[in-house]
Amino acid sequence: MAKTKNEFWEWTKALLVAIALATVIRYFLFAPIVVDGYSMMPTLQDQDRMIMNKFSYQFGEPDRFDIIVFNAPEGKDYIKRVIGLPGDEISYQNDTLYVNGEAVPEPYLDEMKRPELQGNLTESFTLEELIDQKTVPEGYVFVLGDNRRLSKDSRHIGPVPIDEILGKTNVVFWPFEDVGIVE
Repeated sequence: MAKTKNEFWEWTKALLVAIALATVIRYFLFAPIVVDGYSMMPTLQDQDRMIMNKFSYQFGEPDRFDIIVFNAPEGKDYIKRVIGLPGDEISYQNDTLYVNGEAVPEPYLDEMKRPELQGNLTESFTLEELIDQKTVPEGYVFVLGDNRRLSKDSRHIGPVPIDEILGKTNVVFWPFEDVGIVE
């Protein structure tokens, strides 16, 4: 009887430790997220399941071209790509990104810039035209979806406060044919 009671207690402790670890991992380190919509195509597909790294920005700042998850103004979580960092002057001219006056390649858009797809993927703009500021404000990032024709991003909602960023994501774990790291 004592052996059964001791074994039960050991299993209970192991289960409690497992639950505690799972809780810490889920709420503080990593979380699953589902892509909702087509604004990040072709990089991400609607309903892709991804792993969000919640602690990546606890020890550092976002980098240009990171794919981030953030709280959008209407209460939804958005997945977009960081284009501009605090202090950057951002503009698009003839479908080319300019950061601080220098053209910056965006190889992840090559598939969407095929000649048979009529017109520019990204309409020309300057940051000043969009937000009445010459540079991305301190404490903010400027984000765009990869599918520029269908994305609701910083061109519409303005710069994203860094403290609204929930995490970074670049690992697709479902569907199986899309499993891998995205850039």
